[in-house]
Amino acid sequence: MPPFTWRIWDTPSLPALARAQESMPQTPPFSAMFDSSGYNRNLYQSADDSCGGLYYHDNNLLSGSLEALIQHLVPNVDYYPDRTYIFTFLLSSRLFMHPYELMAKVCHLCVEHQRLSDPNSDKNQIRKIAPKILQLLTEWTETFPYDFRDERMMRNLKDLAHRIASGEETYRKNVQQMIQCLIRKLATLSQYEEVLAKISSTSTDRLTVLKTKPQSIQRDIITVCSDPYTLAQQLTHIELERLSYIGPEEFVQAFVQKDPLDNDKSCYSEQKKTRNLEAYVEWFNRLSYLVATEICMPVKKKHRARMIEYFIDVARECFNIGNFNSLMAIISGMNMSPVSRLKKTWAKVKTAKFDVLEHQMDPSSNFYNYRTALRGAAQRSLTAHSSREKIVIPFFSLLIKDIYFLNEGCANRLPNGHVNFEKFWELAKQVSEFMIWKQVECPFERDRKILQYLLTVPVFSEDALYLASYESEGPENHIEKDRWKSLRSSLLGRV
Repeated sequence: MPPFTWRIWDTPSLPALARAQESMPQTPPFSAMFDSSGYNRNLYQSADDSCGGLYYHDNNLLSGSLEALIQHLVPNVDYYPDRTYIFTFLLSSRLFMHPYELMAKVCHLCVEHQRLSDPNSDKNQIRKIAPKILQLLTEWTETFPYDFRDERMMRNLKDLAHRIASGEETYRKNVQQMIQCLIRKLATLSQYEEVLAKISSTSTDRLTVLKTKPQSIQRDIITVCSDPYTLAQQLTHIELERLSYIGPEEFVQAFVQKDPLDNDKSCYSEQKKTRNLEAYVEWFNRLSYLVATEICMPVKKKHRARMIEYFIDVARECFNIGNFNSLMAIISGMNMSPVSRLKKTWAKVKTAKFDVLEHQMDPSSNFYNYRTALRGAAQRSLTAHSSREKIVIPFFSLLIKDIYFLNEGCANRLPNGHVNFEKFWELAKQVSEFMIWKQVECPFERDRKILQYLLTVPVFSEDALYLASYESEGPENHIEKDRWKSLRSSLLGRV
């Protein structure tokens, strides 16, 4: 399987804060947010099938006008929206409007309905509603912090928070805490993005390095980390760190198209905010090319065979840990043509373990074997007593593909113009599972030297891989011979 390419998706286009009062609605952990069937839709007790612009069936919210759904998000003295609804609506609303537009509407409704702008309004009334509004803002800033990189969002947040806090010391402290927590998260994200930019700007083609530094004095992965188990642990560090920075909204924003009721304007026309998701896909591709590079580089056949066996052991340890993304990247690198054509090398490899891993990740029947293994890992994670057993790192490009097909397979709007909320329950269910997995702390000790190597060592380009492969085991036919000659003149004649 070739490394996953982001391009194919371009087309379709915490702890909770201290509570002000005991009556403050609680923020349960993500794992408690959706019930065993995936999510809890049975939230609404309504005798009517249609209620204020919202349509229910068997007490399940199926659809509604955009305005009614926004109203349903805003708390009042007697009502606080269920957390599954908050997450689902905040996740999916960006298909119809910018988050800053939604925030402006929410602020307006809070201020108007609760008369927060009226100096004569009943202080008791404000005391009852303020913790609920504060809780809604807390949930938004905790779950979708990247929305607040937009200055307009931050302005509205501070304005509404200030109205809540004025005159009440307890609320003022809570508001301060919420905003400080948000600013810390955004600062950490900026630092992470700077590190990523630095890594990508220093990456070079391995062939360039080989020309200036003979192969005999080049390090390889086994000299840096001889133990496959340790390497699998360090790969898991990278995976969990990169996963932790992906915002849930990025899954939806990757597929934003124009809303038919929005005058042909595309919601995110100025910028698709999916950079952390894309960086994670790039990591998968890098790992695949790194594996292929390490295998194709050694001059001697026995060294290449040893490298293949080493990566088979690393892949097996990744599977045992629950790190399916690194596992698939390794298999993908070993299946790249420049590696798979090395028949004399493969003849020296004991491939029984590799066959088992390939069977686990076999794409037939829509990755049935992998999905079974993933369910097993997810089940283990739910009942785990240690961080080690909680790790679930899905094969990421398949997760994106599932969400893409869910998005493509169902309309966002029903024929009557209502928002198809049934689709968004399903979307939220898939994304919320990811949210649980990405919060796992990596239990393994970090090894800076190994991490540095994995993230920064130069790797071969596809052409350089082919050249190295032909140099190791000569071309087998005229097509390969012509390609070899062409690569030799273009790549080796470059210096």
